[in-house]
Amino acid sequence: MTTCRLCGSTDLAGVVDLGATPPCERILTREQLDEPEVTYPLHLRVCTSCWLAQIPPLITPEDTFTDYAYFSSYSASWVEHARSFVAGLDLRPDSFVVEVASNDGYLLRHVVDRGARCLGIEPSVNVGQAARERGVPTVTAFLTPDSAREVVREHGRADYVVANNVYAHIPDVIGFTEGLRTLVADDGWVSVEVQHLLTLMQLNQYDTIYHEHFQYYTVASAQRALAGGGLTLVDVELLTTHGGSIRLWARPSGTPSQRVSDVLAMEKAAGLHEISGYIDFTERVARVRRDLLGFLVGAAEEGSTVVGYGAPGKGNTLLNHCGIRPDLLTYTVDRNPYKHGKFTPGARIPIFGPERIAADRPDYVLVLPWNLRDELVDQLSYIRDWGGRLVFPIPTLEVV
Repeated sequence: MTTCRLCGSTDLAGVVDLGATPPCERILTREQLDEPEVTYPLHLRVCTSCWLAQIPPLITPEDTFTDYAYFSSYSASWVEHARSFVAGLDLRPDSFVVEVASNDGYLLRHVVDRGARCLGIEPSVNVGQAARERGVPTVTAFLTPDSAREVVREHGRADYVVANNVYAHIPDVIGFTEGLRTLVADDGWVSVEVQHLLTLMQLNQYDTIYHEHFQYYTVASAQRALAGGGLTLVDVELLTTHGGSIRLWARPSGTPSQRVSDVLAMEKAAGLHEISGYIDFTERVARVRRDLLGFLVGAAEEGSTVVGYGAPGKGNTLLNHCGIRPDLLTYTVDRNPYKHGKFTPGARIPIFGPERIAADRPDYVLVLPWNLRDELVDQLSYIRDWGGRLVFPIPTLEVV
């Protein structure tokens, strides 16, 4: 990577180099275990002109999202987050809501329940079909200016356009934003949720760096990206989802709120608008790796069993960066049956259904989707019956 994809500057500084890993969503079948895996560099850099953190676009969205392994509805807390969001919208009988990267209809199903018109735009054939089976109208497409114009020709402009956890997944930031602007009515709202680089840096959340996340936003860089596509950032909310996210409210025109100024000031105070805020991240990442490996090696030496919970994309960054293999983590489990009987990319750790934990009664369960901590502490409370303990690797190692 030689130039910033947002502003074109050549002033890119390294933040952390995680080596080379396979794409995190390329779950392996048993037959593929004897085949080679392609790995790609995972080196996060920040542009010192616009402060967009980014990795090179070494894979394309088409590589990842045509057939996708992630179904949002398997997370109860995420479905509730979506329900609460929809409940807060000012929906009228004639309102029209469009969600980009609508996945399996986890959010728009609540719009359907409220009797408003909606449409999902989802590139993954398999999860889009799941949405349609739930009664959520969904078209199979990537958002581009052209596809947005096609949606508008057929359905009209939207009062609300929602883009949750997709703004990091698109290498053509400006083109995607232009698509959002095309979809929304002149008096409408665009809501974008994306992980906040501030919490990623402060809480050592380096496992959220993977190849399908092309960029990592501060409010400062997001404000510039939205403006590049014709949208004005008018408000921002700080969320706890995904370990710390921002909800960006944008419109075709408007004035930024005091909350926008406040979060920009927080970022500046943390050093994220200058290179000083990034220089010690590599050492903090190394500490996470050393602590986790030390725990797993110690558990193996004392004869304790350790299994994983979850097979998320972030977990694959962690497993591969740490060099964890089945001798240290026997297997992991996941609620998504799409992944059962398969293996994590790179680390090649078997994936089973969640019932395997109760059957095997392991000593420790390593929680890979640590961002769902509250939900999973409740779901996994039964492991106390045999003295099992949960292990959280991020932001620092914690055994509970």
